Amino acid sequence: METPAKSILIVEDDARQREILADFLRRRGYGLRDAPDAETALRLLDDGRPDLVLMDVRMPGMGGIRGLELMRERDPSLAVILLTAYAQVPDAVEAMRAGAVDYLEKPIDLGELSAVIAETIGEPEGGAPADLPPLPAGFVVASEAMRKVVAEAALVAPSSATVLVTGESGTGKELVAELIHQRSRRSHGPFVRVNCAAIAPTLVETELFGHVRGAFTGAEADRAGRFEAADGGTLFLDEIGELPLEVQPKLLRVLEDSSFERVGESHSRKVDVRVVAATNRDLDREVEGARFREDLFWRLNVFRIHLPPLRERREEIPVLARRFLARAGKERARISPAALRVLEAYEWPGNVRELGNIAMRAGVLASGDVILPEHLPDALREHIPPRAAGAPSVSAGDDRDADGVRTVEEAEREAIREALERTGGNRTRAAKLLGISRRTLLYRLKKYGGEP
Repeated sequence: METPAKSILIVEDDARQREILADFLRRRGYGLRDAPDAETALRLLDDGRPDLVLMDVRMPGMGGIRGLELMRERDPSLAVILLTAYAQVPDAVEAMRAGAVDYLEKPIDLGELSAVIAETIGEPEGGAPADLPPLPAGFVVASEAMRKVVAEAALVAPSSATVLVTGESGTGKELVAELIHQRSRRSHGPFVRVNCAAIAPTLVETELFGHVRGAFTGAEADRAGRFEAADGGTLFLDEIGELPLEVQPKLLRVLEDSSFERVGESHSRKVDVRVVAATNRDLDREVEGARFREDLFWRLNVFRIHLPPLRERREEIPVLARRFLARAGKERARISPAALRVLEAYEWPGNVRELGNIAMRAGVLASGDVILPEHLPDALREHIPPRAAGAPSVSAGDDRDADGVRTVEEAEREAIREALERTGGNRTRAAKLLGISRRTLLYRLKKYGGEP
């Protein structure tokens, strides 16, 4: 007899958030039901008890904490995880007192959510499927950090949700946007790119929405904007943090009801466009400083994907370097071990873009097919630790280098140990204390044999 799938009830007033969570968990093998508010969820409990409830804290009508209390009155053993975009310590304390299993902050880290669910009710029957989909040409995925990025992009792609891609300059945010478009239902439509930082502030509005003849001096003919050009497809708004404040209300409107007017026009137009935005700024701080509208931020931040810097995914440096060398006409080039040590030790403030420039420069300087350290800029060779440049290695298992200095691994283990002690062994809260995802903490624990 086949075992029924473990069931989850999602209680969330935002339809797009419900869609994303349901799609993610359904793909992982869980049975799903959903409700737009706590009152509906309480009625659904009469039709069958779920194994777990995922519930938003702030909803119209009854809030999540009150809904949790009523659910626990009916069934004291019911597992409930609360979700919120406004994580505050008093709310978390109240949630735990009311009987919540955990309290997760939006935008939800899907890896963390999956781990918490697995700890609470177990993996779905047959285990979780692989997160990594077939990749389009041009992608390099040699690290767990990038596996997570690609899995999240593939997950959100079929939905209609707006996506915000964050990360330092040069990390490859546009590639993520292209992947989302390619795997979406809009892949047959246009993919239109706009770099908000590259447009003069006075021209941003007409660039995005177009203008009619006579709207301003020099407007000699009607002109369609980028939103109309992207109709039926995806509009990628790069460096969205640079968007002038006076244009932000018009972008908010088109995100809310898909309507806008060209500059100088008196009637509205409709478009069917999915927006993917990207920024290297901290938009939370921009909102706090009144440099970015809070309502627009929440419209863009329906689903967030963070792209880690290259220094956090060093496994990809050799693959990327060889790819850039091939672009420079050095398809047969080999990177010497000494040169590779230099590349892997550098911090890469310019990320993948900087690596591309340096690799192609090295390809030009190398007369043969071997890239040597002298083909790399002096800045790289001067700012690497002696060990990376060829100093003797210490014995395996020794957490200190040849000079007796504590290594990064030892410092990391001590930080994890301290965080777990301070949180009483709670891995979710320890990860938040460390500023990393829960999944990353689990990887680190596995690396150290289960204990730091």
